[in-house]
Amino acid sequence: MSSLQILLSLSVCLFMGLIMTRVLKVFKLPDVTSYLIAGVLVGTFCLGRFVLGGFVFGFNDTQAPVETFAVISDVALGFIAFDIGNEFRLKDLKKTGKQAAVIGVIQAVSATLVVDGVLVGLHFILLSATGTDILPVSAAVLLGAIASATAPAATLMVVRQYKADGPLTRILLPIVALDDAVGLIVFAVSFGVAKALEGGTLDAVSVGVEPLLEILLSLVLGTVLGIALSYIEKLFHSRSNRLSLMIMFVLLTVALAKLSFTIGPVRFGFSPLLTCMMLGTVFCNICDHSEEMMERTERWTKPLFILFFVISGAQLDLSVFTRPVFIAIGAAYILARSLGKYFGAMGSSKMMKCSPTIVTHLGITLLPQAGVALGMVSTVGADPEFGGSETAATVRFVVLFAVLIYEIVGPMLTKWSLTKAGEITEKPEGKTAQRVNADLLEATAGPAGQAESSPESREDRSDPPKG
Repeated sequence: MSSLQILLSLSVCLFMGLIMTRVLKVFKLPDVTSYLIAGVLVGTFCLGRFVLGGFVFGFNDTQAPVETFAVISDVALGFIAFDIGNEFRLKDLKKTGKQAAVIGVIQAVSATLVVDGVLVGLHFILLSATGTDILPVSAAVLLGAIASATAPAATLMVVRQYKADGPLTRILLPIVALDDAVGLIVFAVSFGVAKALEGGTLDAVSVGVEPLLEILLSLVLGTVLGIALSYIEKLFHSRSNRLSLMIMFVLLTVALAKLSFTIGPVRFGFSPLLTCMMLGTVFCNICDHSEEMMERTERWTKPLFILFFVISGAQLDLSVFTRPVFIAIGAAYILARSLGKYFGAMGSSKMMKCSPTIVTHLGITLLPQAGVALGMVSTVGADPEFGGSETAATVRFVVLFAVLIYEIVGPMLTKWSLTKAGEITEKPEGKTAQRVNADLLEATAGPAGQAESSPESREDRSDPPKG
């Protein structure tokens, strides 16, 4: 693909993402939902079908395949994970760490068990009604494992857009982060069981050893890089140089987490999400300037996140609607997963003596699902045991349908729950948060005070010399 086509596609993505936030403003939708809808519009089924002068103003399978922009998604997920890692500050974990760990494990396992039970039951119903194994038991087991995963990106974007803060938000982000680790283990175990059901044998290495090694190696790599970032940061005093250093380390972490190697029968690999989360966790607990630097990073990453969600929307496969049976299975999957997440979070938060607000609203905020789930689908499709099988096709169509629904509806439900919990305050109509703050500064400090306090006026200042 030519550089002109790449630049054209990226500019269309940014424009459509921004314009859809204005078009859908009347519905008070979260920005992330607008970005995803914009992605559907520039995807293969809409703008991607139109070619003008040999160029595509969207994505299709020839001139502008969406897979070409996978590096943007990798980098965006790295920054999202790094940002979530900054929520694991020791001073806060002393209050919510145990609660988040217990709730994170129970709600993920609950979703898996409920989906497994419902889909295995549906397998027997469809088999007896049609005489055809439309939903193999192995597919039901795999879908149950995939149900454990929650999308951290959509949740973080809603929290960031509305500046949500409170007990629910503070326990939500660590739980979403823990989902990745729990999901890896659950999926590895279920994957081994599903392969045995397909006629293979249970492999103790791939089921038990490899996922634990992946988690351990990811935590070690993230820790080492986090310590390195924290100490190298001290060599620089300019805010812009510190920001550049932090961006470089996130890019380096994403790159290193892509490595994998095999020793004997054991595969050694890393989870990019877990590694970047650990990088952020170590950095925020060692570096004295981490909070200020993270605030500056938010300004730099906003266009990157818009591109990420628009490209994610373009990858949503609308062809799933041509298979009614998969829509029915997908609906059962969505309902079962939602019930498992909601009641798993409700029961475990009650057990951990959380506030009534958390007990009532936490489960709804855990519904979004995307990147991690799609990665698990790719793992199923790439395995020789499942490649081209009915099991792989069923898993792919059902998860694609569920992601399409969850990614558009999930952020709206997250916003609704955080609003009901009193942790989102609506901005005055017609004013951005920056303008509201400027008005307050002008009222209290006058024009001179406002100019001195403006963030833009301090944009490129260097910190005073140490000592």
